[in-house]
Amino acid sequence: MSNETVFTNARIVLDDEVILGSVRVADGMIADISSGGSAVGASGGEDVGGDFLMPGIVEVHTDQVEAHFQPRPKRYWDPIPAVIAHDAQMAASGMTTVLDALRIGTGPTDGNNMAKNARTLVEAVVHAADSGLLRADHFVHLRCEVSTPDVVDVFDEVGVHERVRMVSLMDHTPGQRQYADVEAFRTYMVGKGRLTNDEFDAHVVALHKLSAEYAVPHRKQMAERAAARGIAIAAHDDATQAHVDESKALGGLISEFPTTVEAARHARSVGQLIVMGAPNIVRGGSHSGNVAASELLAAGLLDILSSDYVPASPLQAAFLLFARGDVTLSQASKLISANPAAAVGLHDRGTIGIGKRADLIRVHAYDEAPSEQHPLGAPVPIVRGVWREGVRVA
Repeated sequence: MSNETVFTNARIVLDDEVILGSVRVADGMIADISSGGSAVGASGGEDVGGDFLMPGIVEVHTDQVEAHFQPRPKRYWDPIPAVIAHDAQMAASGMTTVLDALRIGTGPTDGNNMAKNARTLVEAVVHAADSGLLRADHFVHLRCEVSTPDVVDVFDEVGVHERVRMVSLMDHTPGQRQYADVEAFRTYMVGKGRLTNDEFDAHVVALHKLSAEYAVPHRKQMAERAAARGIAIAAHDDATQAHVDESKALGGLISEFPTTVEAARHARSVGQLIVMGAPNIVRGGSHSGNVAASELLAAGLLDILSSDYVPASPLQAAFLLFARGDVTLSQASKLISANPAAAVGLHDRGTIGIGKRADLIRVHAYDEAPSEQHPLGAPVPIVRGVWREGVRVA
């Protein structure tokens, strides 16, 4: 006998509309969607109480597992408990699929532990996921710092795991891309306690030397390895048409965090999907002084929102955009579920449709009072339930 349940009295967020109705789940899959009354044939039920029923969020770029592993400078947590704690936070934020963005490549301020830590974290994520310890379905996204000496060697060790589904090719050398404003880079590095002001200038010189030696050959070698394994390739922080042309030539299908309208427009023209950080939407702009995600959305140049450094931000951004009238709730949902799922080849999820995985979230929208940041007020989405393949996980 199949395992069935039904979600009733739900505002169901479909691909092109929101309906009041019910969803029947059988054996982890969506079996029926009905407007009005209850779905047919279910033996158990979940009254959603008029809340929204949405596809589970598919998160393609979160680096928060690193924060759980290293909660203080040079202080490390046990890797498996760190991954489990991170997973609980992501699930509570409405995420049913997570690509953990783990950096590989040892830079001048990383000491000798960066490569070792990358291996440890990849192994921990893979082990926890394969052992059924996690609430969400976790995969690995390797953030490859191409201007470091060891990035290719580390990829050759950790990129063999089947759960590696995405790589982003990054070069954070100041004076270009994300840190075109060198002073913004100074604020980040000094603020994080990685450098003093007196050490900063010499550090920038060292980074430029590394980039000149390694960035171009490593970018090509990493792309070749990813393509050979069928891993989705993303550019990172493209700022110019030349950057986009380079990534496209290397097989890049995704443009992560383009820093200018020019780069985003060219990425769209060559068929790349454009990812921006949801915190950029919630805060009202880029913390690095680059293009605002809302500007790209208004220009039709935004496909995916990722949490980046704030796990709750995708859902919050989606409801904020909906409340402002920038998008419908169905369109907002696609930014955080359907589009990221398709970008990394997970076509069995990301939407509420018959035959899709029953990865679902129940969301209540709380109306926040007007504030200086949001003069008209803003809905605060509250996750009241999370189901992965029909099984409640949060």
